[in-house]
Amino acid sequence: MSDAPATAGEADLHTHSTVSDGTESPARLLEQAANAGLWGIALTDHDSTSGWAEAAAAVPRTGVALIPGMELSTREGYMSVHLLAYLIDPLDAALVDKTARIRESRLSRAEDIVRRIGRDYPLSWDDVLAQTAEGATIGRPHIADALVARGHATDRSAAFASILHPQWGYARPHYAPDPLEGVRLIRGAGGVPVLAHPGTRGAEQVVPPRRLRQLVDAGLFGLEVDHPENRADAKPRLRELAARFGLEITGSSDYHGTGKPNRLGECRTAPDVTSKILAEGTGTRAVLP
Repeated sequence: MSDAPATAGEADLHTHSTVSDGTESPARLLEQAANAGLWGIALTDHDSTSGWAEAAAAVPRTGVALIPGMELSTREGYMSVHLLAYLIDPLDAALVDKTARIRESRLSRAEDIVRRIGRDYPLSWDDVLAQTAEGATIGRPHIADALVARGHATDRSAAFASILHPQWGYARPHYAPDPLEGVRLIRGAGGVPVLAHPGTRGAEQVVPPRRLRQLVDAGLFGLEVDHPENRADAKPRLRELAARFGLEITGSSDYHGTGKPNRLGECRTAPDVTSKILAEGTGTRAVLP
């Protein structure tokens, strides 16, 4: 892997492949990034680094830089909180153990959800497996795809808004560490942690300053402010908190292929911020053309 450059171009720092809940392979993501005119992307599959090798192999022919990453699941009470982990050591023992536990809990949770839904709708585990790429960590998006295939929802978003919405009673949370432990795990693995899409619930649900202070003290690098699902009323508050705590602001699409309406590169991270991430991460290196 090449050394990080002094400067970078515009990058989309939040994308998913078939390794987690995206619909395109890691290599295809690089091809799509080239079509979008991006300097680089971060591959951030949920709790997994399994797509890194395939994505890295596509760098020379696509001319797109790869920032190896992961989206780490954490939980604050009943609220799911995600951390983007850039340039982590994929062999770090503590992080490997923690993500293995999360993936195992995701799988058992998914099986339980399917059993619950199957009591009221024609749906089986085989239906879910038919919508899952080999080796992928099965989660709610794959159940959503199975519901669509069975005719119980029009698309993945509709499935999440209906049968898979917590209010319907089928979904249950999976195990995840708390965000403070998550930041420490990422830093311990040489990575750079960014709080993912912290404004999806609106200004009133943005992480409280007191809690954010703890995350900053543990090593939080930035806030993913420019994200298509952050609510407009939350963004001014997020920018204010970033300025107060000296956090960087990132922009990303959270691209899932056809699994979400989000478009690759619709939100981007400024080159100077990407360069800071490249300089700060020590767990692995970016893969450059």
